[in-house]
Amino acid sequence: MLLSVSDSPTRKYRHTWEMIRIGRSWVGIHTGRPNAVVCEAILAGRVPELSGYEEVRREVPFGRERSRVDLLLRKGDRLCYVEVKNVTLAVGPGVAAFPDAVTERGTKHLRELSRMARAGHRAVIFYFLGRADCRLVRPADEIDPEYGRTLRRAMAAGVEPLAYRAIVRPHEITLGRPVPFEIPATAPMLRSRWGRAR
Repeated sequence: MLLSVSDSPTRKYRHTWEMIRIGRSWVGIHTGRPNAVVCEAILAGRVPELSGYEEVRREVPFGRERSRVDLLLRKGDRLCYVEVKNVTLAVGPGVAAFPDAVTERGTKHLRELSRMARAGHRAVIFYFLGRADCRLVRPADEIDPEYGRTLRRAMAAGVEPLAYRAIVRPHEITLGRPVPFEIPATAPMLRSRWGRAR
Protein backbone atom coordinates (compact mmCIF):
# COMPACT_ATOMS: atom_id res chain seq x y z
CA MET A 1 0.00 0.00 0.00
CA LEU A 2 1.26 3.50 -0.87
CA LEU A 3 0.04 6.61 0.94
CA SER A 4 0.74 10.29 0.33
CA VAL A 5 1.03 12.77 3.19
CA SER A 6 -0.31 16.32 3.32
CA ASP A 7 0.42 18.99 5.94
CA SER A 8 -2.56 21.12 4.90
CA PRO A 9 -4.40 22.38 8.02
CA THR A 10 -7.73 22.25 6.16
CA ARG A 11 -7.61 18.50 5.60
CA LYS A 12 -9.43 16.12 7.89
CA TYR A 13 -6.81 13.41 7.43
CA ARG A 14 -3.12 13.77 6.61
CA HIS A 15 -2.89 10.62 4.52
CA THR A 16 -4.36 9.74 1.12
CA TRP A 17 -4.49 6.18 -0.20
CA GLU A 18 -2.77 6.36 -3.58
CA MET A 19 -2.25 2.78 -4.72
CA ILE A 20 -1.99 -0.82 -3.61
CA ARG A 21 0.03 -3.76 -4.88
CA ILE A 22 -1.99 -6.85 -5.81
CA GLY A 23 0.21 -9.72 -6.91
CA ARG A 24 2.76 -8.19 -9.27
CA SER A 25 0.61 -5.21 -10.23
CA TRP A 26 0.15 -1.80 -8.68
CA VAL A 27 -3.47 -0.61 -8.72
CA GLY A 28 -4.23 3.12 -8.66
CA ILE A 29 -6.81 3.91 -5.96
CA HIS A 30 -6.87 7.72 -5.70
CA THR A 31 -9.88 8.78 -7.79
CA GLY A 32 -8.51 12.29 -8.34
CA ARG A 33 -5.37 11.19 -10.17
CA PRO A 34 -6.89 9.90 -13.45
CA ASN A 35 -8.38 13.28 -14.40
CA ALA A 36 -4.98 14.98 -14.27
CA VAL A 37 -3.26 12.12 -16.12
CA VAL A 38 -5.87 12.06 -18.90
CA CYS A 39 -5.80 15.86 -19.22
CA GLU A 40 -2.01 15.84 -19.53
CA ALA A 41 -2.13 13.04 -22.12
CA ILE A 42 -4.72 14.88 -24.23
CA LEU A 43 -2.67 18.08 -24.16
CA ALA A 44 0.41 16.10 -25.20
CA GLY A 45 -1.46 14.51 -28.13
CA ARG A 46 -1.28 10.98 -26.71
CA VAL A 47 -5.01 10.29 -27.07
CA PRO A 48 -5.66 10.28 -30.84
CA GLU A 49 -9.44 9.99 -30.36
CA LEU A 50 -9.39 13.33 -28.51
CA SER A 51 -6.83 15.24 -30.57
CA GLY A 52 -7.28 18.49 -32.48
CA TYR A 53 -8.90 20.58 -29.76
CA GLU A 54 -7.55 24.03 -28.94
CA GLU A 55 -8.62 24.28 -25.31
CA VAL A 56 -9.02 21.84 -22.42
CA ARG A 57 -10.79 22.95 -19.23
CA ARG A 58 -11.29 20.93 -16.05
CA GLU A 59 -14.28 20.64 -13.71
CA VAL A 60 -16.69 22.73 -15.78
CA PRO A 61 -20.33 23.03 -14.60
CA PHE A 62 -22.80 21.58 -17.11
CA GLY A 63 -26.16 19.92 -17.53
CA ARG A 64 -29.56 20.03 -15.90
CA GLU A 65 -28.59 18.12 -12.78
CA ARG A 66 -25.92 20.54 -11.52
CA SER A 67 -23.02 18.35 -12.55
CA ARG A 68 -19.40 19.14 -13.33
CA VAL A 69 -17.78 17.51 -16.33
CA ASP A 70 -14.21 16.35 -15.75
CA LEU A 71 -12.88 17.77 -19.02
CA LEU A 72 -14.38 20.13 -21.59
CA LEU A 73 -12.55 20.23 -24.91
CA ARG A 74 -13.18 23.02 -27.39
CA LYS A 75 -12.21 23.93 -30.93
CA GLY A 76 -14.12 26.96 -32.16
CA ASP A 77 -17.77 26.13 -31.56
CA ARG A 78 -17.08 22.38 -31.32
CA LEU A 79 -17.41 21.03 -27.79
CA CYS A 80 -16.46 17.64 -26.41
CA TYR A 81 -17.54 16.64 -22.89
CA VAL A 82 -15.31 14.00 -21.28
CA GLU A 83 -16.13 12.19 -18.04
CA VAL A 84 -13.25 10.11 -16.60
CA LYS A 85 -13.91 6.99 -14.52
CA ASN A 86 -11.23 5.18 -12.50
CA VAL A 87 -11.48 1.41 -13.05
CA THR A 88 -9.94 -0.70 -10.28
CA LEU A 89 -12.15 -3.80 -10.05
CA ALA A 90 -11.01 -7.09 -11.63
CA VAL A 91 -13.92 -9.51 -12.12
CA GLY A 92 -12.10 -12.33 -13.88
CA PRO A 93 -8.80 -13.18 -15.55
CA GLY A 94 -7.85 -10.12 -17.58
CA VAL A 95 -11.28 -8.50 -17.19
CA ALA A 96 -12.00 -5.24 -15.34
CA ALA A 97 -15.41 -3.73 -14.69
CA PHE A 98 -16.93 -0.42 -13.64
CA PRO A 99 -18.42 0.50 -11.22
CA ASP A 100 -17.20 -1.40 -8.15
CA ALA A 101 -20.26 -0.25 -6.15
CA VAL A 102 -23.65 1.26 -6.95
CA THR A 103 -23.00 4.77 -8.29
CA GLU A 104 -25.91 7.18 -8.53
CA ARG A 105 -23.41 9.91 -9.37
CA GLY A 106 -21.96 7.91 -12.25
CA THR A 107 -25.44 7.22 -13.60
CA LYS A 108 -26.27 10.92 -13.38
CA HIS A 109 -23.13 11.74 -15.38
CA LEU A 110 -24.27 9.35 -18.11
CA ARG A 111 -27.65 11.07 -18.29
CA GLU A 112 -25.93 14.46 -18.60
CA LEU A 113 -23.59 13.19 -21.32
CA SER A 114 -26.58 11.76 -23.19
CA ARG A 115 -28.23 15.17 -23.22
CA MET A 116 -25.05 16.76 -24.56
CA ALA A 117 -24.84 14.15 -27.33
CA ARG A 118 -28.48 14.65 -28.28
CA ALA A 119 -27.86 18.41 -28.40
CA GLY A 120 -25.22 17.82 -31.08
CA HIS A 121 -22.07 17.94 -28.96
CA ARG A 122 -19.50 15.22 -28.64
CA ALA A 123 -19.67 13.26 -25.37
CA VAL A 124 -17.13 10.69 -24.15
CA ILE A 125 -17.04 8.39 -21.13
CA PHE A 126 -13.35 7.62 -20.56
CA TYR A 127 -12.57 4.47 -18.56
CA PHE A 128 -9.12 4.78 -16.95
CA LEU A 129 -7.97 1.23 -16.25
CA GLY A 130 -5.65 1.62 -13.28
CA ARG A 131 -4.22 -1.90 -13.21
CA ALA A 132 -1.87 -3.80 -15.52
CA ASP A 133 -3.33 -7.28 -15.04
CA CYS A 134 -6.48 -6.61 -17.09
CA ARG A 135 -6.81 -6.31 -20.85
CA LEU A 136 -10.42 -5.16 -21.31
CA VAL A 137 -13.14 -3.20 -19.52
CA ARG A 138 -16.87 -3.88 -19.33
CA PRO A 139 -19.79 -2.49 -17.33
CA ALA A 140 -20.35 -4.18 -13.96
CA ASP A 141 -24.01 -5.01 -14.60
CA GLU A 142 -23.99 -7.50 -11.74
CA ILE A 143 -23.08 -4.73 -9.28
CA ASP A 144 -25.09 -1.78 -10.63
CA PRO A 145 -27.69 -2.84 -13.23
CA GLU A 146 -29.06 0.71 -13.50
CA TYR A 147 -25.65 2.05 -14.45
CA GLY A 148 -25.39 -0.64 -17.13
CA ARG A 149 -28.83 0.19 -18.54
CA THR A 150 -28.10 3.92 -18.52
CA LEU A 151 -24.75 3.33 -20.22
CA ARG A 152 -26.42 1.42 -23.05
CA ARG A 153 -28.99 4.19 -23.49
CA ALA A 154 -26.19 6.77 -23.46
CA MET A 155 -24.29 4.90 -26.17
CA ALA A 156 -27.47 4.72 -28.25
CA ALA A 157 -27.75 8.51 -27.85
CA GLY A 158 -24.21 8.95 -29.19
CA VAL A 159 -22.00 8.87 -26.09
CA GLU A 160 -18.64 7.29 -26.97
CA PRO A 161 -16.91 4.89 -24.55
CA LEU A 162 -13.11 4.94 -24.52
CA ALA A 163 -10.90 2.73 -22.36
CA TYR A 164 -7.18 3.18 -21.77
CA ARG A 165 -4.87 1.25 -19.50
CA ALA A 166 -2.71 3.28 -17.14
CA ILE A 167 0.90 2.54 -16.32
CA VAL A 168 0.90 2.55 -12.53
CA ARG A 169 4.23 2.63 -10.72
CA PRO A 170 5.12 3.84 -7.23
CA HIS A 171 5.17 7.64 -7.35
CA GLU A 172 4.12 7.76 -11.04
CA ILE A 173 0.99 7.16 -13.11
CA THR A 174 0.96 7.71 -16.86
CA LEU A 175 -1.48 6.86 -19.63
CA GLY A 176 -0.71 3.76 -21.63
CA ARG A 177 -2.47 2.15 -24.58
CA PRO A 178 -6.17 1.80 -25.40
CA VAL A 179 -7.91 -1.42 -24.41
CA PRO A 180 -11.22 -2.88 -25.65
CA PHE A 181 -14.46 -1.82 -24.01
CA GLU A 182 -17.03 -4.59 -24.28
CA ILE A 183 -20.77 -4.70 -23.64
CA PRO A 184 -21.88 -8.21 -22.62
CA ALA A 185 -24.92 -9.59 -24.44
CA THR A 186 -26.29 -10.74 -21.08
CA ALA A 187 -25.48 -9.38 -17.64
CA PRO A 188 -23.02 -11.58 -15.72
CA MET A 189 -23.98 -12.82 -12.27
CA LEU A 190 -21.97 -11.76 -9.26
CA ARG A 191 -20.10 -14.73 -7.83
CA SER A 192 -19.10 -15.30 -4.25
CA ARG A 193 -15.59 -16.42 -3.27
CA TRP A 194 -16.86 -20.03 -3.42
CA GLY A 195 -17.96 -19.59 -7.04
CA ARG A 196 -21.73 -19.68 -6.57
CA ALA A 197 -23.86 -16.96 -8.14
CA ARG A 198 -25.63 -14.58 -5.80
